[in-house]
Amino acid sequence: MTLGEETIWKPLKAGGLMEQIGPLMSARNELGGFVYALQTTKDHSNALGLVHGGVITSLLDQAIALEAWNAADRAPCVTVQLDTRFVSASKPGARLQARATVRETTGSLMFLDAEVLDGVQVIALATAVMKISRKAA
Repeated sequence: MTLGEETIWKPLKAGGLMEQIGPLMSARNELGGFVYALQTTKDHSNALGLVHGGVITSLLDQAIALEAWNAADRAPCVTVQLDTRFVSASKPGARLQARATVRETTGSLMFLDAEVLDGVQVIALATAVMKISRKAA
């Protein structure tokens, strides 16, 4: 699901790497969840003139981390495993949109799926395992 031009995107203070390649934007979808976006520029390109896979993977990882953090009642979560499959390419200038969903939570591990779209075109798919870091009581 991609959100249209009328969508109200808000800047999100993600810090770290995302501040360097962002700004990361967020918007609510019609189901009450979040979609994240990155407006790409020529600075996001690889030697072939396409959006670099590292940029796409970073967007996926950030969307997954934010979804996990929300699902874990804002407990810190770290990426244990991230498998990315690139299924298409995107050119600089595109607004890439990412969303993630929790598939299952077992104890301190969370399993998620995510995708990045350029308009309606799927660019990348991912599955991830996140570790929930809860403080001992």
